[in-house]
Amino acid sequence: MLGKVALEEAFALPRFAERTRWWASMFAVNPDKHAREMNDINDIRIQYMDKYGVGYQILSYTAPGVQDVFDRKEAEALAVEINDYLASTIKAHPDRFGAFATLSMHDPKQAADELRRCVLQYGFKGALVNDTQRAGSDGDDMIFYDSAEWDVFWSTVTELDVPFYLHPRNPTGTMYEKLWAARKWLVGPPLSFAHGVSLHLLGMVTNGVFDRHPRLQVVIGHLGEHLPFDLWRINHWFEDVKKPLGLKETCKKTIREYFAQNIWITTSGHFSTPTLHFCLNEVGADRILFSIDYPFEKFEDACEWYDNAEINEVDRRKIGKDNARKLFKLPDFKDCDA
Repeated sequence: MLGKVALEEAFALPRFAERTRWWASMFAVNPDKHAREMNDINDIRIQYMDKYGVGYQILSYTAPGVQDVFDRKEAEALAVEINDYLASTIKAHPDRFGAFATLSMHDPKQAADELRRCVLQYGFKGALVNDTQRAGSDGDDMIFYDSAEWDVFWSTVTELDVPFYLHPRNPTGTMYEKLWAARKWLVGPPLSFAHGVSLHLLGMVTNGVFDRHPRLQVVIGHLGEHLPFDLWRINHWFEDVKKPLGLKETCKKTIREYFAQNIWITTSGHFSTPTLHFCLNEVGADRILFSIDYPFEKFEDACEWYDNAEINEVDRRKIGKDNARKLFKLPDFKDCDA
């Protein structure tokens, strides 16, 4: 399929090249290759896009990114630097690249202001944030975005009419020591990423974020971070047990209604046809988006799987590009009408 749109696609600042390689050495089979691909935007990446039929990418800063910076001033300055760098780097290829804003999430108003700047000044397509923001003097605090304090931020997201991508990051501090240190091989895609994002997203659901901001659109990756597989059980306990106990005060709709109206999932890093079939049944083709998770995953694995997956061609086109084209209001891009 030509003209696919991918939107969980990472890059890093070149000035952090050594740090990127060091980080890659902890999980990549070939750290040098990973670091080269992470630091490249306009060369290797476009070659892969052309080879595997990806017409457009929405780029985002790699995890854990600014969410790992617990000093507020440092985090805010780094986010501005990243956004300015990305805007200047992709402007030569407006028909191939868009961008998600990188945000410091220490302060709701500052995050809202930086998102507004990126959308209005640079035309960014939304924001991607790597789960909770580290904070506190030792970085052991975690800021969630599901309280009423964050309404000023979510109001800005909906006013700008752009989506928000809730992406994972590695567990840190006390949480890491208590839950994951003795189980280190479960950190990342095997378990901890889904654990963190699903907690955060369901916190937004149960604490009324989507009820207060009914037009808010949130994207999560990896075919829903395990949530589609638990929808029946979540719905049963919310509706039959939790709401009679008081959940109905902050959670006005059913979990399925939030997935139908506010939540999107992507195929990033999860290239399984049976799993996609399950998500098609539970979530529906209108709420699924193609993605790769490059350079953590390979173009080849994602694109060859998707192009040959046993799904009907109407759904293939929706998931592959049409849903994203509409959601992100994309301009014409390579093979968009192919």
